[in-house]
Amino acid sequence: MKSKIFIILILLLSLLMNQSFSQEKQAEKQSEKPAEKPKYGWQKEMVGGINLTQTSFDNWVQGGENSLAWQLNLNFKFINDQEKSNWANSGKFAYGSTQSGDQGVRKSVDEIKLESVFTYKVGIFVNPYVGVTGETQFAPGYDYRTTPKTKISDFIDPAYFRESLGVGYQPNKIVKTRLGAALKQTVTRSTDYPVNYADNPKTPEIERFKNEIGAESVTDVAWKISGNTLFTSKLELFSALKALNATDVNWDNVLTTKISKYFNVSLNFRLFYNKDISKKRQIQQAIAFGFMYSFI
Repeated sequence: MKSKIFIILILLLSLLMNQSFSQEKQAEKQSEKPAEKPKYGWQKEMVGGINLTQTSFDNWVQGGENSLAWQLNLNFKFINDQEKSNWANSGKFAYGSTQSGDQGVRKSVDEIKLESVFTYKVGIFVNPYVGVTGETQFAPGYDYRTTPKTKISDFIDPAYFRESLGVGYQPNKIVKTRLGAALKQTVTRSTDYPVNYADNPKTPEIERFKNEIGAESVTDVAWKISGNTLFTSKLELFSALKALNATDVNWDNVLTTKISKYFNVSLNFRLFYNKDISKKRQIQQAIAFGFMYSFI
């Protein structure tokens, strides 16, 4: 199932490149038309939603377990676009849990992510930028494969921060990417977890703070496939320039189809790799139907 989803995402990216090429061709054809006056100032967007799934059985001879799953999402973008600068701020908040049968409530989704990027416009496509990113979670996380369950994470435990300086490139309205030098900090509050996120194995002490110097690459895609369907993708890479297989990868993809004013269906595929945490890549996949509301 995961491999099929990965193939679908690759096909979507291929179609995206074709779409971008077609738009560039159309732009060349329309270049003779007078350009529209750009609109400067703040652009604000805040969208929240809830997904809910519930199943109940009573004397159901075919078997089954009662279950309840829910997820809350809140995403925002505040962008101040001016003639010589662009300040883009975005945030993603997600939290959800599931309960099945006699099992207790278990967390299914937990993410806090904030990003701020300031770009100074010196050219049409390539411009210098400075950016900062922060990422953590709301609540404790547990490994349920052990008895009793083992706590493995918590709020700001770990937390990841990144500061970067480089150049950005935006060939069209769909794709934008940036590349630059970066600092990455990993912060933890506990030293009792099976995985010590900030620890340096070469020292006898267990560190709670780790700072790395390297390079980052961030690519954002916002492709409106049709009037009701939107594909967004964010690929973040960070390398401390030590080895290719030590490059941190965070690839988040969401395909959303709006079926009415307030309801939508979404497919989310996320691939995460950090050699310091796990030698293997981590994959998260979800298909959801839920309620969506635009606050701004």
